[in-house]
Amino acid sequence: MAIISTKELNIYFEKSEFKMNGPLLYIGGTGGDLRNRPNQLHSPLSDVFEVIAYDQRGLGQTSKPLGDYSMKQYADDAASLLDELGIETIPVMGVSFGGMVAQELVKRHPSRVSKLVLACTSSGGAGGASYPLDELEALSEDEKLERSIKINDLRITDRWIKDNINAWNDLKNNAKTRLAYKPDSKNLLKQLIARKGHNTYESLSSIDVPVFLLGGKYDGIAPVENMESMHLKIIESKLEFYEGGHLFLMQDKKAFKDIINWLLS
Repeated sequence: MAIISTKELNIYFEKSEFKMNGPLLYIGGTGGDLRNRPNQLHSPLSDVFEVIAYDQRGLGQTSKPLGDYSMKQYADDAASLLDELGIETIPVMGVSFGGMVAQELVKRHPSRVSKLVLACTSSGGAGGASYPLDELEALSEDEKLERSIKINDLRITDRWIKDNINAWNDLKNNAKTRLAYKPDSKNLLKQLIARKGHNTYESLSSIDVPVFLLGGKYDGIAPVENMESMHLKIIESKLEFYEGGHLFLMQDKKAFKDIINWLLS
């Protein structure tokens, strides 16, 4: 764990132990903070790769600049981190918002990405936008919590809640206590507003590295049709869906196995 200084930021990052398969850049999702455990470095990926993960601008232990943030800045932050680490090209995995950043990264800095894994994300534009999470910020904390749980997994309907009230209460309690470190609301909103303007759809056809697209069958944040639209646009892409919602990587153990096998192929 360390801080790297770039032209714009002090970026907090962590690495897992060195592995012979080389490094993998993992770009995390909305509100991510590496102080919350377990994190990306505790996934099965770290058994095979030297995983590099970082807190994005405005979050965790990375600098929180004044002013609005843009998707271009998020992508350039990732490229700047690679510059400071002396890495020319690397396989990249982006999850949710991190998948949007990864799309912008391969668009702006194509030579830096050797392979690309995009999980539970969207391209914006004609390919479809992810759920407008910024709209949840106007809700009360209880309303926001309940709505977040429902859009994370579309199997959780009002009927399901009525029939599984104890499980529903457990879900809410777990969601309330899952994150020890919560993002600053002002900087989180900057991220959500930048996310709202995300649109890489037309540039997807110019991606010339292999891409693995993964989604959850019951994801209400990055719906199935958004992932399908990206698959049709990206020339060399593979698409798989898994049992689960937006958190399918934790819900279906097959997902990480498939990611590892694909990256090693």
